[in-house]
Amino acid sequence: MSEVSRRSVFLDEIGLGPLWLRREGGLPEVEPIEAEAIPQQAFAPAVEISVAESHVEPEAVVQATTVPAPLNSVAASAWGDDDAPVASPVTTIATVATAILPAAMDWQQLQKAVAGCTACGLCHGRKNTVFGVGDNKAKWLFIGEGPGRNEDIQGEPFVGPAGKLLDNILLAMGLKRGENAYIANIVKCRPTDGTGRDRAPAADEVAACLPYLQRQIELIQPTILVALGKTAALSLLGLDPATPVSKLRGTVHRYADRPLVVTYHPAYLLRQLADKGKVWSDLCLAMSTYANVDE
Repeated sequence: MSEVSRRSVFLDEIGLGPLWLRREGGLPEVEPIEAEAIPQQAFAPAVEISVAESHVEPEAVVQATTVPAPLNSVAASAWGDDDAPVASPVTTIATVATAILPAAMDWQQLQKAVAGCTACGLCHGRKNTVFGVGDNKAKWLFIGEGPGRNEDIQGEPFVGPAGKLLDNILLAMGLKRGENAYIANIVKCRPTDGTGRDRAPAADEVAACLPYLQRQIELIQPTILVALGKTAALSLLGLDPATPVSKLRGTVHRYADRPLVVTYHPAYLLRQLADKGKVWSDLCLAMSTYANVDE
């Protein structure tokens, strides 16, 4: 499938079709995003990305150091990328990994450890753990927040309406679930509130579960990561908890010495139609970054 065809499939699926179709066949113009750089002791050089006729120049490359707590309020909800508050940063990944996840654990051992995990209270209400799905040698790793009701029942990430949208996003990028793409979440069990509704994972839940994802990244060795939504982005990058997704877009971040691009969570997009067009810009940035790294 040609690049123009993939773009057409994606934009048709999210209801933006003709808006982005250009006669010259180029990629849509990536709207400039002013991303805030996070102070560090040392910064890697800025990454310059060129997307067809558009030009995206990331302001800074940010290296993750700490793990912030995700949303701990019960929102309508957990997926409100730009609006919901996030608690203060908590323990570092390295500290948790030492206690929970041995560095020598292989893929099979890791799956078994996740299936039997009781490190936080989420284990009491789950039907299934949701380890992840896809090619365990994939070049692309997509990371969401946590399982919802459908995922908890089936034991696979992104299987509801948001999953259908993600599958079409992958198709537009020339990818497919299970083929050169892996899909995972920050937490492996479904977080719910007192009424059984989905919520964002709390600080201790992220701290207990993130080492599993860290080990998955080490075993998969992806070329690029895509953080889907606020909780995934903040948990991986260790940024100010008040940072909205809109401030993280348009910049190539770094995690585990790999490029990471932030975009909106598919579930958020299902509610916020006006932001769907921005996802194409984020995907252009991710695809151009991947092409440059993979050369």
